[in-house]
Amino acid sequence: MDEPDLRDLQAFAVLARHRNFRRAAQELGISTSSLSQRLRDLEQALGVRLLNRTTRSVAPTELGTALLDRLGPALDRIADAVRTVQGQRAQPAGRLRITAPAPAAHLVLAPMIAPFLMRYPDIALDLVVDASFVDIVAAGFDAGIRYEEHLAQDMIAVPLGPPQRYVLVASPDLLARSRVPRHPRDLLEVPTISGRFPSGQEFPWEFERGTERVRIMPRGPLKVLDIRVQLRAALDGLGFLVTFDGYAGDAIARGSLVPVLDDWLPSFPGPLLYYPSRRQPPPPLAAFLDFLRDWRRMPQPCERTMARPPA
Repeated sequence: MDEPDLRDLQAFAVLARHRNFRRAAQELGISTSSLSQRLRDLEQALGVRLLNRTTRSVAPTELGTALLDRLGPALDRIADAVRTVQGQRAQPAGRLRITAPAPAAHLVLAPMIAPFLMRYPDIALDLVVDASFVDIVAAGFDAGIRYEEHLAQDMIAVPLGPPQRYVLVASPDLLARSRVPRHPRDLLEVPTISGRFPSGQEFPWEFERGTERVRIMPRGPLKVLDIRVQLRAALDGLGFLVTFDGYAGDAIARGSLVPVLDDWLPSFPGPLLYYPSRRQPPPPLAAFLDFLRDWRRMPQPCERTMARPPA
């Protein structure tokens, strides 16, 4: 026995309810001849007669009535499911999972979170702040945030925020008792505070001025990934620190940290939101992409208060 077509089952249910080909065809938006063909196809697939029909009347057979009694609730549930999906498209709902490194999460994404969730109250954001590189598809994330040089391949990527820049800072006390760098290579002779990935890979410091580019590996005495520990150590005069200007801005404004070699640290492109290539992203992700387009038309983050790392 052939599997019946869902459209044929729906046509039968509408026709059995109206008991009139013309009215049933109008509701279904098809011609009466097409409706008649669908009924014949369904009866052929099931191998039974479902409707008794004459030129004047249409009535379900005993088997047709039995089928209709069970089919009606099932079709209603299917219609409800379709309406639910369409309703989520109109008012997105569900969970949105994003992974991001701390600087992008703290300085770029954090100011967006409350406005986004207030616009879409039926969406729950699951944000994982993690410096490690993950396969977002295998790990079950809808999207990831990374800087261009670390972007996963075969992904759609959109800018998350405006350009950013690093600053090299030190406390006034350290500058008073230590050699003040005049060139990036001088940093090899002074105490530094730097980061290290959980994998053991260290962060090199890169500097650029005109056509000259310098890359050094800071020597210590402190290597730690946590920005809170880095900033506290810099404020305590332990060493020179390269960090995002969004982290150090308040301390610089207070005079607690002093920028050094500023002309060696130009701005660079901000982070990118990336996600798998899909014809139709999940509703929560599609909603965030719509929100992001609106957000980027607003004043840039440099014109707003920068988000601070958690205390």
